[in-house]
Amino acid sequence: MGFFEDVYEIVRQIPKGKVMTYGQIARMLGQPRKAKMVGWALHANPYPGEVPCHRVVNRNGELSGSFAFGGYEVQKKMLEDEGVIVDERGIIDLNKYLWKPL
Repeated sequence: MGFFEDVYEIVRQIPKGKVMTYGQIARMLGQPRKAKMVGWALHANPYPGEVPCHRVVNRNGELSGSFAFGGYEVQKKMLEDEGVIVDERGIIDLNKYLWKPL
């Protein structure tokens, strides 16, 4: 499998109501300096509805300004529909919502 497919495999596992960061995913893949590449993979996601890329945020818990499947507001709504609280600045409390797989 290639890097993008490896990213999709991890993102598929993020449970509803939780998020991961681009850097966290890159580190899980043994490529800690490729957080931007994780973003590119999610932007090119060929499996919408199957790979929940709306559950990936930056290291500060900020939503993506260029969410590939509808923009910031769509990402925000999708997360809120799963019970994730997004504050008025578009930031998620990572202490509460960050998923840390074993």
